[in-house]
Amino acid sequence: HQAPGAGYPGQGQRGQQAGHEDNVSRLRSSSLEIREKGSEILREQLDAAQKELKLKDKECERLSQIRDQLEQELEELTASLFEEAHRMVREANVKQATAEKQLKEAQGKSDVLQAEVSALKTMVLTSTPSSPNRRAHPQLLSPGTRSRGASPHHGGGHARNKSASGALPLAPGGHSDLPSDLQPVREDKEMDSILYAEFLTWKNRPSLDRSSAFLVRIYREDIGPCLSFTRSELSQSVQSAVENNSLTIEPVAMSALSMVRANAIECGGPKKCALSGISRSCKHQIKLGDEESYYYISPSSRARITAVCNFFTYIRYIQQGLVRHDAEQMFWEVTRLRREMTVAKLGFYLTDQE
Repeated sequence: HQAPGAGYPGQGQRGQQAGHEDNVSRLRSSSLEIREKGSEILREQLDAAQKELKLKDKECERLSQIRDQLEQELEELTASLFEEAHRMVREANVKQATAEKQLKEAQGKSDVLQAEVSALKTMVLTSTPSSPNRRAHPQLLSPGTRSRGASPHHGGGHARNKSASGALPLAPGGHSDLPSDLQPVREDKEMDSILYAEFLTWKNRPSLDRSSAFLVRIYREDIGPCLSFTRSELSQSVQSAVENNSLTIEPVAMSALSMVRANAIECGGPKKCALSGISRSCKHQIKLGDEESYYYISPSSRARITAVCNFFTYIRYIQQGLVRHDAEQMFWEVTRLRREMTVAKLGFYLTDQE
């Protein structure tokens, strides 16, 4: 029999192998524990990173929304500013156009008033002789002169009075022997029934187009001939501007005569009328609508254009209901304006005395 502890040779080897396996098993379990702990730590770090990433995503989304909102507000503000700027520009343009239109109307009215004042001056000067006949105009005698004047029936002789030296001798019949050109006359008038009927028809529905017999006649007999100049194309443009109330007549400043515009030089400058082509000193210039061109015109051409403008101004007032006269008074004013166009067409015009 063998002693205890002593065994077969194979049994010792198996014991060593079993111990080795136990060591390996313990190492393996330790490695698994370490791996599990490492995995857990990594998982925790991953979860923390994911949470942080989600927070950053939310922050980015919030910032993106804020950016989009700011961009939208900026775009709306820019659009509002542009719209406000355009509105202000439009209002400024409208105000400027209105002011220019009012200025043109005021200049036109000023020309009309100046022409009327000149006409009244001429009427006063031509209707009152420089040495009036005091017998024919007794209102010119002073009270003392009237009381001392000899009676026209006094012996059939001549009336002599030093205080009435302007009186002419009386004829034997008692009447003043006046020259024919000093005989007092009065202009009379008689209404043409056809013209008046045409005017009444037009007045019932006043319009500036040429559909009425009233305006057709005036265009044919007055406006057309009065605005018919040598330069037919420019004449037509002038007529259109007058009809549209867009023609401007301006006096030419003496200091500006040396600075003649290029287009005016082509038409002859201030020494040649752009409408008639006649060499005349042109103290006025016209502008047609919004054109930049100016045309120098002679006094006669200005008188013709002004006469037509006066007519259109008056019938516009009738059309707008601004004339408070009765139909007959309106008709005679229209007739007077037609006569002005005819007189201007024939070459007569008023000029200021320098």
